[in-house]
Amino acid sequence: MQDLTIKSLFTVDDVLCDFISRFTYPWEVLPYLKTQLEYFVEHAKRDYYFLSRGVLVHESADIDYRAVINAPCVICKNVSVRPYAYLRGGVFLGENVTVGNSTEIKNSILFANSVVPHFNYVGDSILGQNAHFGAGAITSNLKADKSCVKINKNGISISTGLIKCGAFVGDGVEIGANTVLNPGSVIGKKTRIYPLCNVRGYVDKNSIYKSCGDIIKYLED
Repeated sequence: MQDLTIKSLFTVDDVLCDFISRFTYPWEVLPYLKTQLEYFVEHAKRDYYFLSRGVLVHESADIDYRAVINAPCVICKNVSVRPYAYLRGGVFLGENVTVGNSTEIKNSILFANSVVPHFNYVGDSILGQNAHFGAGAITSNLKADKSCVKINKNGISISTGLIKCGAFVGDGVEIGANTVLNPGSVIGKKTRIYPLCNVRGYVDKNSIYKSCGDIIKYLED
């Protein structure tokens, strides 16, 4: 299950590095994220200020006054949070992240340079560096029967132990407009997902996902 590990999916070189390094798989991070962000907020570093109680923002970030931001939340250098964005708490935005119009994020990490620009929902998820969501693309984080979310790869199922668990999107992934990433989806690095897709389980790195059963590899390491 090496392809499902944090090391295989993400480049972690920011202020969360020490925290993330405690875990093997990305879903293990989610239950502890809010506590870690609260700790970070309590030990605020230079060049950060409090937008409100529990919301820590780098002085270079551009936060539109119409955005709603709940604690705990950490917003790093050069982040752009645009009109009517809704950060529901437990949110970490790495350097140069863009959160666009009417996008909602909850209990999630967006690493450096990732972009969720229009009408997106990201819940209980982790997006790698340079990940990009097209308009309307979302992570679904709750199964219809509200049972525990499992990660499925090549016929093997791993329980996350979580009722709410979204997607883990590797570095450099492109998600097409109006795509749904179902609970427990894992997308390998540099993969491209076509618009309007309904994605479940694991999608290998360096792939083009056109539809279920129509996936091609386009680049080998």
